[in-house]
Amino acid sequence: MKKPITHQIYDRIFKILESNPEGVRWSDLLRKIEQSNPNFHPKTVNGCVWKLIEKYPDKVYKPEKGLFRLTKFKS
Repeated sequence: MKKPITHQIYDRIFKILESNPEGVRWSDLLRKIEQSNPNFHPKTVNGCVWKLIEKYPDKVYKPEKGLFRLTKFKS
């Protein structure tokens, strides 16, 4: 069974953050997700990024405004 679109987007977000330990800016994250799959609707992608910290506070944090980083890279 195929994963729901939002799960696919979150999977992509975590892959992008995993490969960028220094963190990724909001606009870069949106662009990378949209480039990875043009079928993702921009508003759905935006909504997922918007809810990222709220949905996964144990996995992602914002060391500064507009920057997303995995908590495992927190120093």
